Amino acid sequence: MSTIEGSSGPREPRGRTGHHVDADGGPGATEDLLYDVIRRLWPLHRTIVRAVERELEGTGMTAGEHALLDALRAQGPRTVPQLARSLGLDRQPVQRWVNHAAELGLVVTAPNPEHRRSSLIRLTDEGAEVMRGIQDAEAAELRRGLADLSSGEVRTALRVLDRLGEEFRHLADGSRVPSEESGNPEKRDAAAPDATPAAIPPTIGHRPPAPTRPTDHPSPTERPAQ
Repeated sequence: MSTIEGSSGPREPRGRTGHHVDADGGPGATEDLLYDVIRRLWPLHRTIVRAVERELEGTGMTAGEHALLDALRAQGPRTVPQLARSLGLDRQPVQRWVNHAAELGLVVTAPNPEHRRSSLIRLTDEGAEVMRGIQDAEAAELRRGLADLSSGEVRTALRVLDRLGEEFRHLADGSRVPSEESGNPEKRDAAAPDATPAAIPPTIGHRPPAPTRPTDHPSPTERPAQ
């Protein structure tokens, strides 16, 4: 995706056909704005990761484990395949994050009544308390730095990001997820049985020293969430 460049200042918006369009509307203007949104997503993602890594210094956690624990706090106990789907990643990096979080005493496995071979991952009391502290600090920073944004603007941003996510999943997979299933993890899981047990102990004793932190930088087969 090439950017629109000008040698002496901003140029009028152009559609993909190269024709000038009204900056206040029209298909070409909307398309250009969507391209601008897409161009910002990757650097925004990397900036957020760097900010989270700075917040987590000294905890032994990585930014990926922060995302994992946030998903568990928001969604409740989940299997590794369910977590991988919600994070838009392959199972392998998510399993590594689960294993490391278990070593830190932040998650444990629990029996899965719907699938005996695939355990549920849940937060420990310590994991829930750690995430409460981190997210309280994050929320205070967001209130301070983004106080000028209205709830309506944020809802609009969420709707646009959700639509972009649906469309790019279609482009990536060649198929669309029915709208009634896209927000329901249980319906999605029915079509893809879980068969990968979490390789972590069912109980956690004393908290060990923080082990070497796994990388959050994806390998060629581990793609970041879009």
